Amino acid sequence: MSEADPGLFGPRSVTWQMHADPMMWIAGVRALYLQALHPRAVRGVMENSDFREDAWGRLMRTADFVGTLTYATTPDAERYGARVRKIHRLLTATDPLTGETYGIDEPDLLLWVHCAEADSYLQVERRSGLPLTDAQADRYLDEQREAARMVGLDPSAVPATTAEMEAYFAGVRPELAAGPDARKVDDFLRDPPVPAALVPARALLWRRVAALAYDSLPPYAHELYGRPAPPRAAVDRRLRVAGTALRRVPACLRRRLPPGHVAKAMARLGPGSRPSPYKLRRQAAILDGPGRAQR
Repeated sequence: MSEADPGLFGPRSVTWQMHADPMMWIAGVRALYLQALHPRAVRGVMENSDFREDAWGRLMRTADFVGTLTYATTPDAERYGARVRKIHRLLTATDPLTGETYGIDEPDLLLWVHCAEADSYLQVERRSGLPLTDAQADRYLDEQREAARMVGLDPSAVPATTAEMEAYFAGVRPELAAGPDARKVDDFLRDPPVPAALVPARALLWRRVAALAYDSLPPYAHELYGRPAPPRAAVDRRLRVAGTALRRVPACLRRRLPPGHVAKAMARLGPGSRPSPYKLRRQAAILDGPGRAQR
């Protein structure tokens, strides 16, 4: 009997352990805030999606993409990536300043979206208490170059370490601005329209999630949005409190939530493939620097 396909990353990767953590949802909202600060990238979203009418659906589609690439079989992940690349090739947007029409699959735009996501995932997870060493953080970014390939990027042009990621953000910083589209994303995320029955939940839960995601942004993002950045130490405490609370929800219950990628992967590979923070601690002893995790 042939060995089951571990997928693009496999259970021994940092990606496999990290992407199952519940704080990824807050990290995803942080990524939206950050991505909106690139005027051409956010214009592409505004012209080609129903973000404001179906923000939850967009979040779920992003979660499905990340989950499929992380936990599905290699053929399924490759098919999903091919479908995303095909869609992107067909879409264009209009530069709000120059009137230029451009493809949303331009490499610099894809790179911004990728880096904003990968950095947000890594920042929120580490600051909320997931046990990731510096070597594991570098390993994660190196692994994520495979995800970048799935959207059409050349992996060799994608940051593979935290130092390279910091250099990338320093270089792209002059291109960022909180223009009208970013303001719309900001307004929406702070107060999304919901059915009347969900208004109490929006006040109790969503606004706290969105506020924590926003507060975890880097200082330059706060500056661009025009609101004072809260003290980092205070934000880190809130992230750790949220992380501790969410991680107390039994993993067996969390795995049953849609779209169920982790449960499907465990059914395919066996219970030993279960993602868990303790495996990150065990990995830390054997990781000796950047590179692809063994499957």
